[in-house]
Amino acid sequence: MFDLSRLGDWADLPFFKAELQEITHKVGTDFLPPAHLTFAALERCQPTKTKVAILGQDPYHTPGKADGLAFSIPDGFGGRLDSLGNIFTEIQQDTGQTRSKTSLLDWADQGVLLLNTALSVPPGKPKAHAKLGWSSLVKQVLERVNKTPRAFIFWGGPAATYASALDAHHLVLKSAHPSPLSAYRGFFGSRPFSKVNQWLIEQGQEPINWADP
Repeated sequence: MFDLSRLGDWADLPFFKAELQEITHKVGTDFLPPAHLTFAALERCQPTKTKVAILGQDPYHTPGKADGLAFSIPDGFGGRLDSLGNIFTEIQQDTGQTRSKTSLLDWADQGVLLLNTALSVPPGKPKAHAKLGWSSLVKQVLERVNKTPRAFIFWGGPAATYASALDAHHLVLKSAHPSPLSAYRGFFGSRPFSKVNQWLIEQGQEPINWADP
């Protein structure tokens, strides 16, 4: 069901040889994002290219909204932006720049790994796949990128639980999730975008253009 041919250097993670088969049976056939987009975040941002990792919760549960990159929404979706709209607000307040493009593929192409703690969700049932076994993949991904200093942003409680496994040489930022249900509990005003860019500059790397490309 899942096409693993585009995983690149992520393909040798043990998850894909062990746990994925069991998860395939559990998810059934009705889940989001569709199977060909499930691993889009990994496909688009390879390990050696990853400068920043943003860890979210689970994909959008509205059909047509999830595209395989955490928080990203296909251009032209036309529905409510929810978490992404709050992210846009924080970008403007934090950096003074404007973001309106809902697809975050340009972030991935700059080295931002947009990963959720669960990579699937049934339509209309948020968090229903939170304990399906995706955590094994998330842990292996973080382990793969743990060796070299990188910036990590953990949004929400489920994401923050993964921070303890990281070495001390990273920039680690944790806050409330940008969801409308929690954004006012510490996401707004956390200034993750400017903090990450300042750290990248100090590391001698190019900052991320968080605004419209």
